[in-house]
Amino acid sequence: MDIQSVGVIGAGQMGNGIAHVFALAGYDVVINDISEDNLTAAITRITKNIDRQVSRDKVSQADRDAALARISTTLSLPELGQTDLVIEAATEREEIKVSIFKELVPHLKPETILTSNTSSISITRLASGTDRPEKFMGFHFMNPVPVMQLVELIRGIATDEPTYKALLAVVEKLGKTAASAEDFPAFIVNRILMPMINEAVYTLYEGVGNVSSIDSAMKLGTNHPMGPLELADFIGLDTCLAIMNVLHDGLADTKYRPCPLLTKYVEAGWLGRKTGRGFYDYRGETPVPTR
Repeated sequence: MDIQSVGVIGAGQMGNGIAHVFALAGYDVVINDISEDNLTAAITRITKNIDRQVSRDKVSQADRDAALARISTTLSLPELGQTDLVIEAATEREEIKVSIFKELVPHLKPETILTSNTSSISITRLASGTDRPEKFMGFHFMNPVPVMQLVELIRGIATDEPTYKALLAVVEKLGKTAASAEDFPAFIVNRILMPMINEAVYTLYEGVGNVSSIDSAMKLGTNHPMGPLELADFIGLDTCLAIMNVLHDGLADTKYRPCPLLTKYVEAGWLGRKTGRGFYDYRGETPVPTR
């Protein structure tokens, strides 16, 4: 299938990044969200990020203008039905994703491929609630999308080969690298990453080290560009907790039990950078550890 137009559901951090890379790669992009303010903010963010690429000579002015001209927005989910590929990038809650697909499916073209940017939820289960499980896949981009090179491609039990090959071709056109994963909780990246972050929170919870020492140890001792607690704040502690719960529920192994301190931070609304506080307090000029 020749994919030319793409619908992106969700104008948040992941959604606007996905729209950004698809527009630069020559696709016509329609972004949908339930909030006009979110759509406006997404266009502002995309423009700012592409302008930064122009200033660094990574994108030409002509390509910048053409990419922005390819992006449109809508509050109407059914309007995405005429696109060739739909990428759902809404909140990481299964009931929300299921309701989105239920509303969208009656308006889709027969050949439209449906995908979810979920970082952990079963693709097979999401696909089974649609009219096209054979044309449904997990299409998991890494954050920040314009910078990160990897895309996880996750086949559900019913996904057919033409759909998989079509998305492989899309990833190649985006200039990124695909990693194929089987449909098990959290796939590859988060199956490995989230337990590491959760263990870092346990290390803090048990008093083995404070925030600064844990992050410094992993940055300087293992050459990670960002410490695990700093990374958790960047991802969002609510997202980290949601993925740990998916791992714990899906695999029934106590090694995936979310740390009580992670749960406590989420209950407090301290979700990381996006709320101004997490394992660090971001309300001043420089981040300050909160423990």
